[in-house]
Amino acid sequence: MSYFIIDHPRPGLAIATINRPEKLNTMTGPLLEEAVEQFAALDRDPETRVLILTGAGRAFCAGGDLSEGPGGAVTAGLSGEAAGDLLLDFMKTSTILSKGNFTTIAAVNGACAGAGLSWAAACDLRVSASAARFNTAFLNAGLSGDFGGYWFLERLIGRGRAIDLYLRPRPFDAQEALDIGFVSAVVHNALESASEIADKLLDCAPIALQSMKRNFVDSSLPLGEYLTQEAHRHSACVDANDAAEAARAFVEKRAPHFVGR
Repeated sequence: MSYFIIDHPRPGLAIATINRPEKLNTMTGPLLEEAVEQFAALDRDPETRVLILTGAGRAFCAGGDLSEGPGGAVTAGLSGEAAGDLLLDFMKTSTILSKGNFTTIAAVNGACAGAGLSWAAACDLRVSASAARFNTAFLNAGLSGDFGGYWFLERLIGRGRAIDLYLRPRPFDAQEALDIGFVSAVVHNALESASEIADKLLDCAPIALQSMKRNFVDSSLPLGEYLTQEAHRHSACVDANDAAEAARAFVEKRAPHFVGR
């Protein structure tokens, strides 16, 4: 059984579906081993410009599978430094979602908790089905948190709100997720909405889209270093044929045709 279904419905787009629906797509060691492999392969693929992450069935990802043991037993048989090293290897998935060579969209179709919420937070954009429910969940499970959830959440919704959600874990619905700025839209069908967003992104100039993603990644640099990177990327876009095509299309009142150079 594959724990991830990878689809390519159109050039440039990959949809990764977490495929453990009978267990609310909860994480185990084998699932995370496959996640590392699949995410890394997509990141190496120069054709993948947008990645949608979603879940099969009625959940996005409900975190670790506590029926398997503490923390979902993702580091089963290991303890101490060895367990931490293995978990850190699994957590490369959050780095790829956040800093990979594609724009990432979390299509939150249902339950999104614990490390599943961390994965959603690592993505560039999040859209939520109206029926989705969220929870940091870690403290209730006797855990402090992993997969970068707090780091991402603080930057998305602010330190105070992030601390509150971690220290007072409780379910919150899609409307609250929208109100606090965690998701950008609440929709009937999260995957359909994410696919529509992806289609619009894939119609943009590829160089501009990838350069913008690098700006997001570099936003934690000191301002002077960031501005240097931003200026060079913007100038490279100006020099590209796609920018000239965009200008011609604007003057001629037509849709541009971008070729990625």
